[in-house]
Amino acid sequence: MTSDQSPRLPAPAVPGTPPVSDRAWRRRLTAEVWIVLGLSLGKSGVYALVNIVARLTADTPLAQQQATLNASRSERPYLDLVYQLLSIGFALVPVALALYLLSANGRSAVRRIGLDRARPGRDVAVGVGLAALIGLPGLGLYVAGRAIGITVEVQAAALNAAWWTVPVLILAALQNALLEEVVVVGYLMERLRELRWRTPAILVASALLRGSYHLYQGIGPFVGNVVMGLVFAEYYRRRQRTFPLVVAHTVLDVVAFVGYALIPAEWREALGIR
Repeated sequence: MTSDQSPRLPAPAVPGTPPVSDRAWRRRLTAEVWIVLGLSLGKSGVYALVNIVARLTADTPLAQQQATLNASRSERPYLDLVYQLLSIGFALVPVALALYLLSANGRSAVRRIGLDRARPGRDVAVGVGLAALIGLPGLGLYVAGRAIGITVEVQAAALNAAWWTVPVLILAALQNALLEEVVVVGYLMERLRELRWRTPAILVASALLRGSYHLYQGIGPFVGNVVMGLVFAEYYRRRQRTFPLVVAHTVLDVVAFVGYALIPAEWREALGIR
């Protein structure tokens, strides 16, 4: 069922109060979407937009600028570990909020957006396939973007070397995957469908949001993530499952984060990254 064919939203009934009109319910739902995005990736998108404007208007060319991911937060290893784990944990709060709001009518939000493990083998296989479909062209787009000067140099992992470095990078990858796929795909697409947006508008909105919070990396990553967003959103529209998308996103980020931390320096130099 497409968004323009969705049934009218039921007004929640509260004993002793008059029924809520459809218009009032839609206003409330719209406000809810803005609040969730304002607390999570919508906020990141606004900051990234300001950041790319600052980068483009700086004296240093875009290709000579850097963006650092997963940076250390303290020179003391165990304090750094605490900061990293706190950052990952609090970043997942919007995920919990989105799932909580989607389950307001008593229906399991995890099952509603296909985040459950109903078919783990198939979901993992699809996720790995999606990662390969997106990852290889994405790497090529990054290299091309660096060559033509529209992408900054991205340092995917800048953690100090410690016994926990790789596990934390894997947790960071999983956190990114859950946050983006639950909020940008599962939650947002469900809410826009309930607001009776048309299907093409829902797909584009999800994809543009995904691209927006990657703008700090340059124009190339913005375009690449918009394309990734369209692929992921269309998959969700057809299959109603976010689990494979979480798998795909986790695989992509694990390869980027852990691979960056472990890959020899001369290989990174050959790819135009340091």
